[in-house]
Amino acid sequence: MHTERLVPDRWLAAPLLLLLAGCGDTNSGGPLLPLGDYQKGLITFYDATGAGNCSFDASPSDLDVAAINIGQYRNSAMCGACAEVEGPLGTLRVRIVDSCPDCPDNGHLDLSRSAFAKIANPVDGRVPVRWRLVTCDTPGPVRYHFKDGSNPWWTAIQVRNHLLPVAKLEAWKNGAWVLLPRESYNYFVDTKGLGSGEIKVRVTSMDGQTLEDTLPGVSAGKTFDGKAQFQAP
Repeated sequence: MHTERLVPDRWLAAPLLLLLAGCGDTNSGGPLLPLGDYQKGLITFYDATGAGNCSFDASPSDLDVAAINIGQYRNSAMCGACAEVEGPLGTLRVRIVDSCPDCPDNGHLDLSRSAFAKIANPVDGRVPVRWRLVTCDTPGPVRYHFKDGSNPWWTAIQVRNHLLPVAKLEAWKNGAWVLLPRESYNYFVDTKGLGSGEIKVRVTSMDGQTLEDTLPGVSAGKTFDGKAQFQAP
């Protein structure tokens, strides 16, 4: 079992979860555009907070979130991506915020309890679905968050609020773009640090779009807006 979850068996349905959302499309927010083909999958549920292995903050006001099976987690490459899930009771866009090590099957998504109940009956516990990657509802520009403990000699940056999945992050260092390795906890890390001055970064989306921004230096625990957002395909 995934030890980070609070429920001993998240596939046991509680009587209180018999209150289901109505049938139909439950998506709201920005336009939803497909980024790939549908794939067959399976959904379960757990007590999600919006936090998890992707190292995002908890989001109690938005629990349309999911953990993805460990194979498709791809060392955090799917963190912050969005998926449109078609269940027997409706369709919902969820954001990937966690990995699910005890979800071995390709296509398995572990949804929050509330998200699951919008598109399937929780009593069923495990429900076959189909899903595909889609654009996220991300008003405003991409954002850059410095991990707690970051400093000029060890720097970790997370990209947030991105319309499309993020493929890589680079920093301008010693006159050249340097690729920052992505860790499984969804931070791009320079183990030698990015210095004490301004930091020029370049983020690339899964379809090859790039955005360049200049950050005002390492500020542990702080988040900075970029200048722009990726374009929908």
